[in-house]
Amino acid sequence: MAEGFTQVQPRRSPWRAWRSASLRFSLAYGMLFALSSVLFMSFMWWGTIGFLERQVETAINADARALAERWVMGGLPTLALTIEDRLEQNLDDDAIYMVIDPQGNYLTGNVSAWPGRVQYTDRWYTLPDTRAGLRGMAELHAYRLPGTAQTHTAGQLDSGYRLLVGRDVRSRGVLRHLLTDSLLWAWVMVSLLAVSGAVLVHGIFRRMVKTVARTTSAIAHGDLSRRMPLVGNGDEMDQVAEAINEMLDRIVRLMDGVRQVSNSIAHDLRTPIARARTQLEDAALHATTPDELRGAIERAVGNLDNVTAVFEALLRIAQIEAGARRSAFMTFDLVPVLLDVADLYEAVAEEHEIALALDLPAHLSFYGDRSLVQQAVANMLDNAIKFSPPGGTVFLRAQIREISPGRITGPTGEGMLDLSVSDEGIGMTEADMARATERFFRAEKARNTPGAGLGLSMVRAIVQLHGGRMHLSAHNPGLTVSLALPIAACALTSREEDFPSDAHISGMTQTSPFPHQHDMNSSVK
Repeated sequence: MAEGFTQVQPRRSPWRAWRSASLRFSLAYGMLFALSSVLFMSFMWWGTIGFLERQVETAINADARALAERWVMGGLPTLALTIEDRLEQNLDDDAIYMVIDPQGNYLTGNVSAWPGRVQYTDRWYTLPDTRAGLRGMAELHAYRLPGTAQTHTAGQLDSGYRLLVGRDVRSRGVLRHLLTDSLLWAWVMVSLLAVSGAVLVHGIFRRMVKTVARTTSAIAHGDLSRRMPLVGNGDEMDQVAEAINEMLDRIVRLMDGVRQVSNSIAHDLRTPIARARTQLEDAALHATTPDELRGAIERAVGNLDNVTAVFEALLRIAQIEAGARRSAFMTFDLVPVLLDVADLYEAVAEEHEIALALDLPAHLSFYGDRSLVQQAVANMLDNAIKFSPPGGTVFLRAQIREISPGRITGPTGEGMLDLSVSDEGIGMTEADMARATERFFRAEKARNTPGAGLGLSMVRAIVQLHGGRMHLSAHNPGLTVSLALPIAACALTSREEDFPSDAHISGMTQTSPFPHQHDMNSSVK
């Protein structure tokens, strides 16, 4: 049944090529280049030819005024002698003179007959001229000699002595043709250059667009490793490629983060949910008294509360990273906030036989969100106490960093707050510190410690919201979590001596330096 039929290929629209942006751009470039060259060459042509014409007309008018003066001084004999002298001295043989009487009779000059088309004194005439067997063009102008009869019609020669002065402009015509030919050839060359440039621009533009299209198409089909190639010369194309590659790297990191968070949620929350289900199922099958049933329900509710707390922490981190809490920023003294958090965790530290040492100045004026900063410090202290052995010490330090010896503020009022929490616990490896702020990340040493791995993730989000940096370093033994938080100029309302660096609250006599100020990663609750 299918025999005898041939597949008809769809016809390609002849206008499809015109839908190419690179082709339209290159054609516009070529047309603009060619049009501008035409305008420039036309200006040159008209300027040159106009200058030559004005030069001839100026010479004829000057010559006619001089001859009119000779006519006034000595009459016809003096005028005739002057014309003969000028003809003898005219080496280029391009001067034209003629004088006629009121009846039109020839008196003197090098033209035998008055041109019939020359009838007015207010016009310029360009007429064919044959002299010495050569044909050319002459530019002529007629004048009435002073003291002769006047015209009856404005500008018209009716009677009286008349003077004809002109120049042979054959050389000007040759120069015009030469200039015209030169400009035409130049325009052809410029047009060829414009076409070549348009083809080159079309190729560059098309190659760049196709590179972007191939890269994005490959990524759309699942190849997330594809990147834009770099030429290496740092031009605009490289800048575009670098921006696209940076965007793609960011997308890949976000996708990996989403995938990792999803896997971590599925892994970490499955255990408490399964435990709650098992407890409820066991109570339903084996509980014999209301107290046993109530106890099972309470244990299941506790496990489910842990699941709810994890989701609440994730939502809070997302809100902080989105910058939704900037409306709560205000200027406040940070020292009372740190003391409140220390008082809260001092009892927890005593239960674990851990000492809590503070190194704080008398005042720390800070601009930010009070509750978020309190949350960040609480998470840091909670982690430090959790991973410290009995008999250890947790250090909480805070101070204004000196920009230069004796100065804590810059010329525009900027400053930096250094805040750190150190413990003497199990510490972390370099690889673990590089991933510690990832959500749900748990170091291998902390697998058996309670927690969901979100504490330092929230600390990092709070620090980034305040425009600061977070750094993890080894304390030998233990771990130091350092925060570098910028102090807004509006918070520095007191003098520098209001922030003494040697006023200590308790415990410590040295503050922890912040040798590194780049982002780091760490482990959590």
